[in-house]
Amino acid sequence: MNDLQLANKNSAAFWRAVGRARGYELIERPGFLAALDPVRNGLRVVLTSPEPPAADLAELTELMKSRSWPRVTIEDQFGVMSPPLTPNRKPVMVRPAAPLPAPTVEVVHVQTEAQLAGVDKLVVEGFPIRHFQPHGSAAAIPPGLLTTVGFDAYLIAVEGQWAAACATISDDEVAGIYFVTTLPEFRGRGLARQLMHAALGQLDPLLVTLTAAEAALHLYQSLGFTTIAESTWWSS
Repeated sequence: MNDLQLANKNSAAFWRAVGRARGYELIERPGFLAALDPVRNGLRVVLTSPEPPAADLAELTELMKSRSWPRVTIEDQFGVMSPPLTPNRKPVMVRPAAPLPAPTVEVVHVQTEAQLAGVDKLVVEGFPIRHFQPHGSAAAIPPGLLTTVGFDAYLIAVEGQWAAACATISDDEVAGIYFVTTLPEFRGRGLARQLMHAALGQLDPLLVTLTAAEAALHLYQSLGFTTIAESTWWSS
């Protein structure tokens, strides 16, 4: 696999894990992975082939039409679709294994449901995930992820309050970093960089991938990530 295929494989793995932990129906075909939630998250799709079978695209089109979804999100890293949705282009980045300094603040490697609930609150409120607000109405980062092979999460506290968090998923080929979040009142203190140092240290020697928000692009570049493609996220 090339780096883009590895990044795509990781994104599908992340949504497979999250979908199972949230209790979603999953549909997996050669050309796509779909997580179905008719109540809150809607239809979440990762296209998984640069040349998806026509039957898969037809099934996906029918899925989009079959229900009144609260939202539809299609992650298209290969540029194979043009659905009647709004496009948002995001850089797909990778970083080969390379040494980094240890974090200079305490970064908690999440081990308990209480700690994971802290990650959930941070991500829902700070990322933010608005369709999971108010926090507590449902878990965006549910407890079942604690027992998912390859899943890890990290937290930083400031003055006794959880201030920053991220999640990762990995296998023996590639790792991905997701939901890097700092609450607004703690931004500007370098906490995201400290999270990244901790997570990257744990993921060494794997290739690491992420999809970058524009505001964090400079941070990721400074950590050695380079852009390999531009993914189109189609959304309703």
